[in-house]
Amino acid sequence: MTDLLLDQYQEIVGEDVINSLRQLAEPLSGAKVVHLNSTREGGGVAEILHRMIPLKEELGLEPSWEVIKGEGEFYQCTKYMHNTLQGNRFEIPQPLLKKYEETNEENAERLRGQLEEADFVFIHDPQPAPLLNLCPGRRGKWIWRCHIDVSRPYRPVWKYLRNFVEPYDASIWSLAEFAQPLHHPLYLIAPSIDPLSDKNQELSKKELQEVFKRSKLDPDRPIIVQVSRFDRFKDPLGVIQAFRLARQFVPLQLVLAGGGATDDPEGEEVLSEVQAAAMGDLDIHVMLLPSDAHRTINGLQRISDIVLQKSTKEGFGLTVTEAMWKGKPVIGGEVGGIRLQVHNHHTGFLVNTPEGAALRIRYLLTHRDKLEEMGRKAHQLVLENFLITRHVREYLTLMLAILRGTEERIELV
Repeated sequence: MTDLLLDQYQEIVGEDVINSLRQLAEPLSGAKVVHLNSTREGGGVAEILHRMIPLKEELGLEPSWEVIKGEGEFYQCTKYMHNTLQGNRFEIPQPLLKKYEETNEENAERLRGQLEEADFVFIHDPQPAPLLNLCPGRRGKWIWRCHIDVSRPYRPVWKYLRNFVEPYDASIWSLAEFAQPLHHPLYLIAPSIDPLSDKNQELSKKELQEVFKRSKLDPDRPIIVQVSRFDRFKDPLGVIQAFRLARQFVPLQLVLAGGGATDDPEGEEVLSEVQAAAMGDLDIHVMLLPSDAHRTINGLQRISDIVLQKSTKEGFGLTVTEAMWKGKPVIGGEVGGIRLQVHNHHTGFLVNTPEGAALRIRYLLTHRDKLEEMGRKAHQLVLENFLITRHVREYLTLMLAILRGTEERIELV
């Protein structure tokens, strides 16, 4: 197998970073690693796995990626679970919880052989969490990876989920404040983007001109963009309000671009609300994009002047990382993992209200030197902290740590 991918990453991150990956991967050569989540398309988890699996394979591991299968009631339950773990107070009906457990039992029948034979199993988020207890013959290490903000969960729902999560060998969280106490080792690993992906690689001037044309945007007026699922926690209606406040002072265009995901039954309802709020306003462009529109998203972020991510809850916010990689200042909600990336007044601004977002939009568009300085700092922050090579390095380190148990020091040859 050639080192084509590793060679390409080396051009971006340097030889030392790639050498450390090879060194960490050597003791894990041939290890069977299974990742399991709820969807192959839509959302940050799927994007990361699409890029991480080939890199792990090139490093000598034997990775695979499986997706839990379910029907409407299962996804309705897990959506309620997602919302309540992020703080909404809601009693999930018992019939839905029963469907949640039954769906996991059905998936265990389908996947048990593969999961029990794996050396490492990474279970992503609440959807497939019960699978560990349904695989009594497992021989490898199981890690639960939580991508959401569980800092202030609705306690009855967390107590229910904790029964499934507690027996894992370890869990991974994006930020320390997201984590809940558990009787196993907890690790902190931030998500990442892939600079080689269609969504993040450089685009030609011709492609960028095509984005202007297809999107019916005026290249002579400033553009602000928010790319995200149509989800209430992303606050698209608040973005529209901020845009209209800022437009009173500076000429503006707004793009709200995003798609759905198979595990999010509320997306269509939120999209309808956004379309209704934007109706008749020719400066607001609401774009429902297919799951493979990566180069379009790339182009929209690159032609923007400012990128918004005005979330009210956010596990991390990969669209923030993507925009910063492209040298854009980000105005983001002062929540979750956005605070890890947007260093207030340095790589962007943190805000809590539409009025605050509008004020920062106006400031940046009338202080272009500051806008450009923030963009440069944003790109450098991502280069040093949030690329997939760092992400894989930390996964490899975690796997070695779990294998070595209580050893205080891990020797690499």
